[in-house]
Amino acid sequence: MYNPNQKITTFLMFDGKAEEAMNFYLSLFDQSELIRIQRYEANEAGVEGTVKHATFSLNGQLFMCIDSSVKHDFTFTPAISLYVTCNTEEEIDKLFHALSQDGTIFMPLEAYPFSEKFAWVADRFGVSWQLNLVKSQR
Repeated sequence: MYNPNQKITTFLMFDGKAEEAMNFYLSLFDQSELIRIQRYEANEAGVEGTVKHATFSLNGQLFMCIDSSVKHDFTFTPAISLYVTCNTEEEIDKLFHALSQDGTIFMPLEAYPFSEKFAWVADRFGVSWQLNLVKSQR
């Protein structure tokens, strides 16, 4: 379960796709849950029905997201990414294929000098993910 006392929380700001992205991420990680969602209502600053504020957890890690009510000229950048330590090849393969679909592959899923299996992608929402397979205990 998530830690409600977590002091630092990743906050993701979208432009109309927050719920779609959140549901996508929830479908990928075990022990994940939607904790709370608040939607814009009629006559509020944001588009009615979009995410005013949501809290969710991915494998116990707390996240927040919104659909910004203010138009802006920036989006996500790979300078900050979510780093996922994968325990099995099945897990890293599944995440790589799901997250890279309709996204951008910065580093393909393969062996590197620093990892037996690693990938770096931006998903279709622009969020950057680094996926690393835990070194086997041979």
